[in-house]
Amino acid sequence: MSKSSTRPALPCRTDVLISGAGPTGLALAVSLRQLGVDHVLLDRHDAVRPGSRAAAVQPRTLEYLDRIGVGAGLVEEGRKGGGFCLHDGERPLLRASYDALDTPHPYVLLASQQTTEEHLARRLEALGGGVYREHRLLGFTPDHPGVTATVAGPDGVLRAVSARYLVGCDGLHSTVRTAAGIGFPGEAPEQLFALADVRLKPGPRVAAHEDTTFFLSEAGLLLLSPLAQGLYRLVAPVPAGTAAPDAGDIEDLLGRRGPADGWARVEEVVAASTYRTQERVAERFRCGPVFLAGDAAHTHSPAGGQGMNTGIQDAGNLAWKLHAVLSGTAPDALLDSYHDERWPVASRLIAFTGRFARAATLTDPASGRLRNSLLTAAAAAPGVTDWLARSLAQLDIGYSGEPDQGTPRPGTRVPPQDVPADGLRWTLALPGSGTPTPHRRDLGMRHGPLTVRHLQGLTTTLLVRPDGYLAAAGVPADPYDTAARLGRYLPRSR
Repeated sequence: MSKSSTRPALPCRTDVLISGAGPTGLALAVSLRQLGVDHVLLDRHDAVRPGSRAAAVQPRTLEYLDRIGVGAGLVEEGRKGGGFCLHDGERPLLRASYDALDTPHPYVLLASQQTTEEHLARRLEALGGGVYREHRLLGFTPDHPGVTATVAGPDGVLRAVSARYLVGCDGLHSTVRTAAGIGFPGEAPEQLFALADVRLKPGPRVAAHEDTTFFLSEAGLLLLSPLAQGLYRLVAPVPAGTAAPDAGDIEDLLGRRGPADGWARVEEVVAASTYRTQERVAERFRCGPVFLAGDAAHTHSPAGGQGMNTGIQDAGNLAWKLHAVLSGTAPDALLDSYHDERWPVASRLIAFTGRFARAATLTDPASGRLRNSLLTAAAAAPGVTDWLARSLAQLDIGYSGEPDQGTPRPGTRVPPQDVPADGLRWTLALPGSGTPTPHRRDLGMRHGPLTVRHLQGLTTTLLVRPDGYLAAAGVPADPYDTAARLGRYLPRSR
């Protein structure tokens, strides 16, 4: 339901109030709706916004989108890329291939953020939910044990909404974060970037670059990535004061920074803009009944296609925990683990993308040549490109504080091809052949739904969280016994 006129009146009370219907807010709303959690999703815009910076959906995100019924349709509409390349003109420096990754999605899906949001919005509607469009959260006041938010509707009338929990998915300039008094330390580099989605005239050089490619030449950085529907995404640092690029500007950038002069001609400029990045992470992702997710919690360089993916995975981490607390499975303290698990992920990501962006935008020719030589050497070192591919794909993200001793560790990702998912249900995987179809056990509201699977090759029982991470190994094989002890397998606050 994209227009506010198609939505019922804004309720005065809800369990979870979500501000912001970008990819993070929509993913959270879909997840909560699938789990049966009462919520309200607000957004100040009248529809999904056209155009966006994000253009890559990583394998780990696709694994979660499969759980909420969005992955298949999005994959069908997007374009599969083999990985990421770094070039100096026509000379390859390094390639991180996704082909051998341990995932059902061994590729980076090239699709615009607009396309991702549209699929999430349709899924939300199919589940009976929707977005309260043209509704703006102005602020909130504590109202134990939750908050009372002030919301301005499209008619300008102010309304009060009481919520047990409030989640700010409202972007870089988050009203929720500001009202909660949560600091947002970091840096705002001065570098300006030009961004354009273009249609290029067919040619052999265009067809030769199907990966997302960073061209690192003495003339400067150029990122070129194929998208669906025959489009290409172009990103390049430009001098301060530069206007949004037109076709001539784009051809000039391709000629000076791409493989060779006259490499491609621009047939159509579909969208173009300029932007600056910031590198910030919120001091806390939770403050009492208030949570931050997505760009409201962390913002950074778009290098490597990580930002939107991190926000969607924020939503996946938080959704099942909100459900567990609201349904009585877990105490409110479980929600502290959202910050404990996601804040380190965001902090590491910002450090990584910041270093990469600074290296990629070097302006000194001698430093650039040294960088390219180091990249060539790194590509030849065993395991480096495999590590890089796994990191970019976000398959290395985990929440285990224990050293790897070869045994299953709580908080590590469980590949869905090893233990297939069943939506956002808990999964109890048991050794043995058993029946090929899963047994679905609904154990009451207190303990929630559980899928029992008998899988060949397992040496111990595994309990998998709704977001695809291991809760525990060696748990009781009786699902009722496991459910009764579920509290001991939940992540603990650090």
